Amino acid sequence: MERIPILKMGPYLLVTIQVDMHDRVAMTLQDELTQRIVSERARGVLLDISSVDVVDSFIGRMIGNIASMSRVLDAETVVVGMRPAVAITLVELGLALPSIRTALNVDAGMTLLKSARKMAGNGRPAR
Repeated sequence: MERIPILKMGPYLLVTIQVDMHDRVAMTLQDELTQRIVSERARGVLLDISSVDVVDSFIGRMIGNIASMSRVLDAETVVVGMRPAVAITLVELGLALPSIRTALNVDAGMTLLKSARKMAGNGRPAR
């Protein structure tokens, strides 16, 4: 079975999806990512979906679930590289994901994660 690599970059985890996201891969990613957040004490997750061409309602919900689980585990999530067609599909499916931070690319996403961490460190809400 295909696995999606989860890379550690300082206090953050970088997940770059470069395979077809079918249901089993998405479930495995969710499980492995939550385990890594805990074991690495990650403060943020950068989810790069720039290679994802097609998103169905299940995969859209999984992205939302990953962000929610990360938040519960005290890690921010930023989704980067979303293609316009994917964004349109998510909205048409009713999965606008309003609580998920997004950025155009990995650099901008990393900047968002770092600023969220600074805000949390100052005693102000990170969200």
